[in-house]
Amino acid sequence: MASRSVCNGLRMLLNTTQCLRRGFSTSKSCASAGYSFDLTPEQLEYQELARKFTADEIIPNAAHHDRTGEYPSEIIKKAWDLGLVNTHIPQEYNGLGLGALDSCVITEQFAYGCTGVQVAIEANSLGEMPVIVAGTDAQKKKYLGRMTEQPLMCAYGVTEPGCGSDVAGIKTRAVKKGDEWILNGEKMWITNGGVANWYFVLARTAEDPKASAGSAFTGFIVEAEWPGVTQGRKEINMGQRASNTAGITFEDVRIPAENMLGKEGSGFKIAMAAFDRTRPPVAAGAVGLATRALDEATKYSLERKTFGTPICNHQAVAFMLADMAIGVESAKLITRRSAWEVDQGRKNTYLASIAKAYASDVANKCATDAVQVFGGAGFNSEYPVEKLMRDAKIFQIYEGTAQVQRLIVSRDLIGRAAAGQLNNN
Repeated sequence: MASRSVCNGLRMLLNTTQCLRRGFSTSKSCASAGYSFDLTPEQLEYQELARKFTADEIIPNAAHHDRTGEYPSEIIKKAWDLGLVNTHIPQEYNGLGLGALDSCVITEQFAYGCTGVQVAIEANSLGEMPVIVAGTDAQKKKYLGRMTEQPLMCAYGVTEPGCGSDVAGIKTRAVKKGDEWILNGEKMWITNGGVANWYFVLARTAEDPKASAGSAFTGFIVEAEWPGVTQGRKEINMGQRASNTAGITFEDVRIPAENMLGKEGSGFKIAMAAFDRTRPPVAAGAVGLATRALDEATKYSLERKTFGTPICNHQAVAFMLADMAIGVESAKLITRRSAWEVDQGRKNTYLASIAKAYASDVANKCATDAVQVFGGAGFNSEYPVEKLMRDAKIFQIYEGTAQVQRLIVSRDLIGRAAAGQLNNN
């Protein structure tokens, strides 16, 4: 019950300034309705709470979980007790109902400590988002409400062994029989796959093999304990080892009709709509990692001396740090803008893809440059930056590769150009 008490306290904080909660605050001294880059008082509270939690719980334990691959159950439970997990679940389902920008502020802090732990926590938002976007009231009460009662995990089951970015190539099938659907297939590289209580699963339901992606797939809510559901072993990955990544096999799984999500054939649209809301937090995770890399490199450059002076006084190193800072600040702005668009109720696909692609690239460059600044020490596991470099790579792969993001951006750009809508801001 501690979690509910804390969450009620946060709700009171939320209700004091509902008009400001979901976006950048507007300064009282500025009558203009234009941009403001200040976080609201509430967002600053979330940021400080997440920062303290990261310093106390995540950073001291990050190396252990990276070394052992042990799932950070205790860390997640403590975060859940503080109300820092499932922050996006609407208030009517006993959640906090925080906005996308609010979530990004928290995620950035978690990722500063360890993106493996951050992803383990953030995967819940991806698994839950299709239910938030398209679920019935009964589905939301049952599956979102469940997540606020105890520290459970869920997962988003789309990727398969033979198709990642090519969602249209999904082989998992669901066939309707009476009032049930029979599910068969296999998912792979599923974050929280081995620890989830339930899954969002995308399956082919169209009989016509030539059916378009927009009508060929249906989404389902599948419980991990149902007969025929088998959770695979935890994958040993290059980075983000605290996160659980596993395959799931479905063999003649009987799904009640009430667990179909949305309309038959609407699964692809639901899955993509979820990405619009979850890609900003993924980008925020990349920003958090990049910020940590910059901080570690800057501190080390003040301590390490060569030729009688701290290496930060060498232009080669100073300019490297400057480029890292430019990347971090730019990535943070586009990430928060993409989240802010969600909170305004506007479609953000274009900006979400820009944020995800750019922040992922910045995280990788900052991590690589941090290792370079550390020199030989950076290649050693006793120092934190080699972990940052390993953890960073997956940002360019999961939730849509860097190439897929550029495909989305280019299609949007070209489409607007063809319609004569360029420079239409």
